[in-house]
Amino acid sequence: MTRDAREGAPWDSGTGNLDGEAPREECGVFGVFGAADASALVALGLHALQHRGQEAGGIVVYDEARSEFHAERRLGLVRDNFTSKEAIEALPGDKAIGHVRYSTAGGKGTQTALRNVQPLFAEFEPGGCAVAHNGNLTNAVHLRRYLTQRGSIFQSDSDTECIIHLMARSIQGPIRERMEDALRAVEGSFSVVALTRGMMIGVRDPLGMRPLVIGRRGEAWVLASETCALDIIGAEYLRDVEPGEMVTITEEGLRSSRPFPPAARRFCIFEYVYFARPDSFVDGRGVYETRRRIGEELAREQPVDADIVCPVPDSGVPAAIGYARESGIPFDYGIIRNHYIGRTFIEPSEQIRHMGVRLKLNVNRALVEGKRVILVDDSVVRGTTSLKIMQMVRDAGAREVHFRIASPPTSWPCYYGVDTPERDKLLAAHHDVEGMRRFIGVDSLGFISLDGLYRACGEAEGRRAAAPQFCDACFSGDYPIRPRDAEAGLTGPGCAPKRPILVTRKAS
Repeated sequence: MTRDAREGAPWDSGTGNLDGEAPREECGVFGVFGAADASALVALGLHALQHRGQEAGGIVVYDEARSEFHAERRLGLVRDNFTSKEAIEALPGDKAIGHVRYSTAGGKGTQTALRNVQPLFAEFEPGGCAVAHNGNLTNAVHLRRYLTQRGSIFQSDSDTECIIHLMARSIQGPIRERMEDALRAVEGSFSVVALTRGMMIGVRDPLGMRPLVIGRRGEAWVLASETCALDIIGAEYLRDVEPGEMVTITEEGLRSSRPFPPAARRFCIFEYVYFARPDSFVDGRGVYETRRRIGEELAREQPVDADIVCPVPDSGVPAAIGYARESGIPFDYGIIRNHYIGRTFIEPSEQIRHMGVRLKLNVNRALVEGKRVILVDDSVVRGTTSLKIMQMVRDAGAREVHFRIASPPTSWPCYYGVDTPERDKLLAAHHDVEGMRRFIGVDSLGFISLDGLYRACGEAEGRRAAAPQFCDACFSGDYPIRPRDAEAGLTGPGCAPKRPILVTRKAS
């Protein structure tokens, strides 16, 4: 059965993973206020958040002794750029913020330029301010057109720079109030960390789509995308920044304000499925435990008689453990991941690209040969990687191969900070489950239901259709914020229209 395949986000899925299959993470932000060697702590925090972006990273510090800001922005991994003594000594100060980037706006992959690497910095009339942003502004192209027509000169392709220009045009005085002014004008998802000479600011969008947490390390304050980044520097988790909340941290302590009208919380449910590190707590829930519960719910909804449950590493591991526990079928590592691919293969040759998944994964033949195997993975996007994994397992002698997926079918693109393919490249946009099963070539294919996913995420009654508790637009097409730019077919800084999307479900 073929579904109505309306066009999705006109984005290139890029080449950041070997097959362009998995959705790309958004970005990660981290800030420290009031600690000696703040840049070293930020570098450690960014290292813990590296899973949220591997293209580039940056750190901005304020040096009280010299009354000046210092910035370093580099392409590549944190470990390659911010771990040397020289790199840290070039960033003196006790206040710093940082960012790891996977682009959802601005150049992607090989097009990444230093001008797009955050934190972005600007001098305003009240003083300097650095801004780091996780998320995606759905009206950034409209805003860019408006601002350039009124004399703004952009230095990057990043949607974050719209916030900088809106702050510059604000008639408010203090930088904090200018930021409030700017963020009221943007649409989409954002968790922002900003740094001025005497203040660190953290703010989440009114729906709370992207995570941001507050921590304390001695007398120092810390802001981070995930709690795993607090752990690496020995900081204590205090609480999440609430949806629609702005926290300002000064020498006097932390102050909270609510600059936006109240809105129903819609945290991104895919953080639990895939994006967040399993050792993090996001939006008050443990990620590992949630993923294990997803596996248990999946086993109840999609049982199958088999000999062994195998995760597709690494993101499928907790769900596979839950599936095995609930089903009573033994769990084992039938697929082994190679953790030492390195950057050599991020842009592979055509010959290497054809090797695809085999660069990352290898089947443990001794475990799967002659067995009926259940493979548990986090999601199916294009289906190409699933097909190759299935073929590898069959080649290793598996008698049957059954796929169980720890999320509902990904049928719609995301516009809130996750780089997903055009809708016509999403397998679930064109096929029902049986059609997807035939495409992948497995003996059976089963997905957790949307209600089941909600139950695993702590919502005992499942999804409330009239007022969903999470953002699940990639599964449901229910966009809580209309993607204004994409609807108009505007996809880049030059405002060149491409194919518009058709949003068929009204935002709640």
